[in-house]
Amino acid sequence: MSTKRRRRENADVRELIESLADAEDKHEKPDLRGDKRNIAILLFLYILQGIPIGLIAAVPMLLQNRGASYKQQAEFSFAYWPFSIKLLWAPIVDSLYVRRFGRRKSWLVPVQYLLGGFMLLLSAHVDRWLGGDGVEPNVPLLTLLFFVLNFLAATQDIAVDGWALTMLKRCNVGYASTCNSVGQTAGYFLGYVVFIALESSDFCNSYLRDVPSNEGMITLPRFLYFWGITFIVATTLVAIFKKENDIEDAHTDARYQEEHELNIHESYKVLWDMVRKRPVQILAAILLTVKVTFAASDGVTSLKLIDAGVPKEKLALLAIPVIPLQLILPIIVGRYTNGPRPMDLYLRAIPWRIALATVATLIAYATPYLISGGEVPVYYYVLLIVSYGCYQVFLYSMFVAAMAFFAKISDPAVGGTYMTFLNTLCNLGGNWPNTVVLWLVDVLTFKECTTQPSNACLNKEEQQECSKNSGKCEIVFDGYYLEAAVCVVYGIIWLLIVRKWIRYLQNLPTRAWSVVSPATKKQR
Repeated sequence: MSTKRRRRENADVRELIESLADAEDKHEKPDLRGDKRNIAILLFLYILQGIPIGLIAAVPMLLQNRGASYKQQAEFSFAYWPFSIKLLWAPIVDSLYVRRFGRRKSWLVPVQYLLGGFMLLLSAHVDRWLGGDGVEPNVPLLTLLFFVLNFLAATQDIAVDGWALTMLKRCNVGYASTCNSVGQTAGYFLGYVVFIALESSDFCNSYLRDVPSNEGMITLPRFLYFWGITFIVATTLVAIFKKENDIEDAHTDARYQEEHELNIHESYKVLWDMVRKRPVQILAAILLTVKVTFAASDGVTSLKLIDAGVPKEKLALLAIPVIPLQLILPIIVGRYTNGPRPMDLYLRAIPWRIALATVATLIAYATPYLISGGEVPVYYYVLLIVSYGCYQVFLYSMFVAAMAFFAKISDPAVGGTYMTFLNTLCNLGGNWPNTVVLWLVDVLTFKECTTQPSNACLNKEEQQECSKNSGKCEIVFDGYYLEAAVCVVYGIIWLLIVRKWIRYLQNLPTRAWSVVSPATKKQR
């Protein structure tokens, strides 16, 4: 093989790289020697990334308790969108950097400092923007501010996704998806479950305090302040002690001795070349449509449970028994996806996830009848935990399988842009259906005032008018259940049509996804 490397003809170089790629796809097994520290660093970075994601997930719970409508929830859901549009600035992150500092660290370090600083800024003002005590929440401003927070987290994700491809040996690159899943889960748990629990006075008085208080042990401003300081300290440690490109493996010379350096114009051209490739177009269509199936369950069900009387902190705490499962699942699933056919598991998980989404809708329907006098029975919580845990098994199976497939097909020469492109499609495929179904809940739901049949309770004014006349706005027809039924029927049809295309994409060789020719890589 060393004789082949000495040849300079483009055809020979192309043949060598393609043969190595095929050999890696078929034979190379994971080898963690020398990569354990890198995996730990990746895990740590993904944990940090999960913190703002968890915080943003907690805000709808706070808004729901302050009387926000589903249209306002749909408005705030745009705060999730930076992860779905980060492709717009990913080539800039992939192209502009300070060589001496490192290609990924040039963005990772300043962005994480900005995350910390922005959290400190939010901590000083966010409380009054949330509203409460008769004051309307300032949803447009909250949406803008948390959009910026998520924008910074998405930029950090671009840098980390690209760094994962070269931080780990090629034979271990499948573990990048495991780090992503485990790390984001842990960070999300801290930013969402821990915050919601400690913010609740009922939970703190019941389990953590001897002397009751009207407030929780923490508030959103205090939580933001703590994590702002943590981000700044942690980023300083990474900046000082972690270097880039400090590993080598048997295929470093042939595969990516140096990452393919592109200017901004070339990066966007590569992005356009990706979009033009037939396999990428098929994969994009799949990723943008698959999660419509689960949109009603994922986007609305938890809010419906809160409306029915389930305390938000208890709902968040239900995730705690499932957390060990969520942490272990990516590791277990990773054993089945760190190979040549990760999407087989993806296909097997979809029918089960559809079935469990249907179960979640049935539970939401039964909740008002199971809760009597504001007391939630223990068996109801057990039912929620079991159904939620089972749902997580198949959700994570799909997620880890998709991430492993992305890592497998991504061209390392433009790894940051390629991985970001695929992750962007995956995120956008989940966010746009959730925003739509949240907005449609109010549109498809019909209400009536108990004392004024002509009052449809369409807005705050009509609802207040109903209350003044000793009435109550009751739901005549709940659009959520119509949405849930449509989503399930859609999912069954989608699976029957699309599964053959997923198998087709999985059977393609790695070189079918390449956007930078081997000859170009060698010349540069």
